[in-house]
Amino acid sequence: MSSAAAELPNQNATIPIIMTDSAVTETGIRAAALRVLAARERLNARRIILTLLISVLVVPICVVAIGSGLGLIALPQEMFELASRSPILFPAHMVCSALALLMAPVVLAARRRPNYHRPLGRLLGVFVVIGGLTALPVAVLSHSPLGARSGFFVQGLTWLSLLLAGIRSIRRRDVELHARLMLAMVAVTTGAVWFRILTGGAIVLGLPFDDVYIGAAWAGWMVPLAIVAARPRLSAGLLAR
Repeated sequence: MSSAAAELPNQNATIPIIMTDSAVTETGIRAAALRVLAARERLNARRIILTLLISVLVVPICVVAIGSGLGLIALPQEMFELASRSPILFPAHMVCSALALLMAPVVLAARRRPNYHRPLGRLLGVFVVIGGLTALPVAVLSHSPLGARSGFFVQGLTWLSLLLAGIRSIRRRDVELHARLMLAMVAVTTGAVWFRILTGGAIVLGLPFDDVYIGAAWAGWMVPLAIVAARPRLSAGLLAR
């Protein structure tokens, strides 16, 4: 038997190994594709939930706030008295804060289109500055419990601080940090929504209103902010394409 013939069995023995490697590679590719598909489905689910929250909660609350600030919708007695004491600051706070809350999802959605994102972002910044600056004296003038007024005041400061930090980061061209800071600012903005849900729930359930009111003035914006800060993956998912 020649040496070439003697080597044939060894060459043939490599065929199962090659086939096995190909099968493993194909299995790995399929598993990776399934993971990507599952991640996309989770992201789509988050976006659907976010869209529903905006449609069901944010839009009605903002419409009422704008209508109240413009005098088209009657205010509750306590807010009416506050508006009487600050006839310019309080309506400006109501309208600009509501417009900021309405615009925030639009600005985030346009982040991949600079021609839209930049002017809309600047307009959002104007509303946040007006809403945040007017929140400070409105909180002081309010007849709410001291704990609640403190919560509103600190919320206004935090709102403005995050906006300022976001502006600085984008001027340094740190896009990733800018996106995280703006998402944190939006989380603080949603405090108006959660505050109303918590206080409304207290009325429905017959809970001690003042205690819930004070807690909601802090938790309404601190909890969303804490979630965004503690869950960077969640933030990255919301900011993904």
